[in-house]
Amino acid sequence: MPHATRHHAPFRADIVGSFLRPDAIKEARLQFAAGEIDALQLRKVEDEAIRASVEQQCACGLHVVTDGEFRRAWWHFDFFDGLQGVERYESEKGIQFNGVQTKTHSVRVVGEVAFGDHPMLEDFRYLKSISGNAVPKMTIPSPSVLHFRGGRNAIDSTVYPDLNEYFDDLATTWRDAIQAFYAAGCRYLQLDDTVWAYLCSDAQRKEIRERGDNPDELAKIYARVLNKALEGKPEDLTVGLHVCRGNFRSTWISEGGYEPVAEVLFGSVNVDAFFLEYDNDRSGDFAPLRFVRPGKQQVVLGLITTKNGELENPEQIQARIKEAAQFVDISQICLSPQCGFASTEEGNSLTPAQQWEKVRLVTAIADKVW
Repeated sequence: MPHATRHHAPFRADIVGSFLRPDAIKEARLQFAAGEIDALQLRKVEDEAIRASVEQQCACGLHVVTDGEFRRAWWHFDFFDGLQGVERYESEKGIQFNGVQTKTHSVRVVGEVAFGDHPMLEDFRYLKSISGNAVPKMTIPSPSVLHFRGGRNAIDSTVYPDLNEYFDDLATTWRDAIQAFYAAGCRYLQLDDTVWAYLCSDAQRKEIRERGDNPDELAKIYARVLNKALEGKPEDLTVGLHVCRGNFRSTWISEGGYEPVAEVLFGSVNVDAFFLEYDNDRSGDFAPLRFVRPGKQQVVLGLITTKNGELENPEQIQARIKEAAQFVDISQICLSPQCGFASTEEGNSLTPAQQWEKVRLVTAIADKVW
């Protein structure tokens, strides 16, 4: 049976990564900020919450688990903070989402970028120690995100007068990260990447051109950086790329189908799986999937939205999987929610009970289809 259950990553029923932060963590963070508890006490609270979340993920029928990104405030900045040569600063304004702005954090490159003894390696080791028979998945931002957010202006030109050297270091940094997580026991790693979705959006492409960059040129550069980072990737390590359209308090940034980047992204980036958001009309149709290489990669369709608690109709989701299968073989298709449930600690506008119902829906539909 070519469509049978996959016993390795990505799974027929998969997840993107983050989960709503439990009250215990929110409370502990406030206590930590106020100096009422120390870092060790905060970590204990996080450990317990992660353990409970992993049990819940398994109870929903998943064969893959994450730590819910419970130790992070953001899906990306916390990782960048741990890199050498990168510093966080307060910018004048946050990131503009559809009708809402984030906090005013940003990052800039002030030295040579490199991957050293990153605190998230320890975070992964803990997840692995409690994941039982499930496969622990680690999520980190993609290298393109570090460049794209600030562009040339956020990179010290005395450190990197030539941007080609910067892109080389970016690739090396992520290659070192991939190897370090592998050495820590990671066999399933996901790169979260909002940039490809920006490159699909007419409004965002216009902004990119206004700041002096060429969106099509950037796509080629980012593909090259990703492929260099993936060189020498161990055979038994699955690397996925989640193309995210922005996720903050249930809003988004990018609209537009995948067609503008499909050929470069699906046709040339050497990841094992593409996690694609397909939860609404903003995402366009399935035609761009014709560029996915036959037999080489999996496409994890994000057909279940994390933006609200309303449960999708299983028949409609099955019909959409069938529709996608006109462009890419059904043996290469998997199913997941379209994004995490809490890309930032604020979380999306749904309840924990609704979140778990969504996850159970994913596993139930996958069991039916495959």
